[in-house]
Amino acid sequence: MRYLILTDIHANLEALETVLSDAQVRGYDETLVLGDLVGYGADPNAVVDRVRALQPTAMVRGNHDKVAFGLDQAEGFNTVAREAAQWTLEALTPENREWVAALPQGPRAVDDLIEICHGAPYDEDAYIFDETDARLALKTATRPLCLFGHTHYPVTFELRNGSFTRRGPAAETEARLELSEGVAYLLNPGSVGQPRDGDPRAAYAIVDTGAKRVELFRLTYPLEAAQAKVISAGLPEILARRLAAGR
Repeated sequence: MRYLILTDIHANLEALETVLSDAQVRGYDETLVLGDLVGYGADPNAVVDRVRALQPTAMVRGNHDKVAFGLDQAEGFNTVAREAAQWTLEALTPENREWVAALPQGPRAVDDLIEICHGAPYDEDAYIFDETDARLALKTATRPLCLFGHTHYPVTFELRNGSFTRRGPAAETEARLELSEGVAYLLNPGSVGQPRDGDPRAAYAIVDTGAKRVELFRLTYPLEAAQAKVISAGLPEILARRLAAGR
């Protein structure tokens, strides 16, 4: 089975379409979505429609998706994120708002190999940044490969015979992680629509369960078109600028 892994799309249709076109050429069987379809970007309805059409095998909600319940879910958001959340709430159609609000809370086990969550397997809103966070997540995960999002930062944590390893984002367009028996993995493929590792390219992954590997990709997409939509929609201009910075 080849699973297409998408996370943190954040209403960036240009990035999503670029990823889906590339993934179609590479080939995949099913789709897994790790949350935050909406927020920040100018195309929440188009992105939701596109993801719905994929009929994902498993999905979990992100913290920005929970805003579909109402703006009170944006507690803790900074001013820019909260303004974008308000815009998103008003922009979503009633049907899409209801669908996003019904997304399940993570974590979710997909099969014997894979578990998905948005923030962490122990808390859907927790951020995994360092070894302490990762060790707790690996301890609470129920599958050898736990896929997460939320930080918008591609990273892999490995626990092998008590030895802990961290692999940061790769500069290459393509990278591979070979999965070994007896090793626990915690992997963030990076954000489709809002990268935060200083690389503005869209990020996604394909997990090949038969070959026991994860394929990681970074793609250039029509960034200027996404920026123009953000500005035209009246969203905070900083959201357009940060797309180019990957921050």
